[in-house]
Amino acid sequence: MLIRIGDLDTHFTVWGEGSPVVLLHGWGTSAESLGAVAKALEDRFRVYALDLPGFGWTPSAATVWGTWEYASYVEAFMDRVNISVATLVGHSFGGRIALALAARWPKRVRNLILVASAGIRPRRGPVYRVKVGAAKLAKRFFSLPMWGRMGERVVAKIYQRVGSRDYRAAGPLRATLIKVVGEDLRSILPSIRVPTLIIWGDRDQEVPFSSMEIMARGIQGSRLEVLEGAGHFPFVDRPDRFGRLVREFLCQDSR
Repeated sequence: MLIRIGDLDTHFTVWGEGSPVVLLHGWGTSAESLGAVAKALEDRFRVYALDLPGFGWTPSAATVWGTWEYASYVEAFMDRVNISVATLVGHSFGGRIALALAARWPKRVRNLILVASAGIRPRRGPVYRVKVGAAKLAKRFFSLPMWGRMGERVVAKIYQRVGSRDYRAAGPLRATLIKVVGEDLRSILPSIRVPTLIIWGDRDQEVPFSSMEIMARGIQGSRLEVLEGAGHFPFVDRPDRFGRLVREFLCQDSR
């Protein structure tokens, strides 16, 4: 389905009937990646999964967005499909957006489920800082006019080696990724007052457990569940266990 939000034609999918649940996917994926989550909930809930701007079938925004712009966009989506309050399920980058929305518009969020959520900026060691510093110095040097196109190629190769997998694959969204990753949301955690379930897989190589602990401590009354044998996509690696956790959490709240 397509709906116009601002100047963006937004693609989304809907399953089931009942209390609304909005699924927010991770960086570099799309609504399709959360199909298994939707299937686990569609018999009890009205589940919406949208392609965030720049991913799937939804085009990129005309400007560089950060977490708060994406949160405003999701809130506008809820308005357009007549959702006054919903449960938010955010995976990785989507969890970051869900946190921001719950902090700024608390009356729009019934429950919050954070799955391997981003949002806590990790503390970097000296090796990382040296690598980044050397890359920036090299960029300044090889960006001098005398190097021309060769300098551009050298800089691109350096950043391909230093940058993360998401950075290397970001393409036109690279500036957006840099802005988003630089935003640390730990200061907003105490303002989130809705029932919150945090899920993390003990084999996750993308988001450290320390970030989940910070979120669990910062969000009053939240609950942290660790899925053994699951990686960054616990709903794929442990679908049955994941589905039970989410359903029990939501059904308990509804009672």
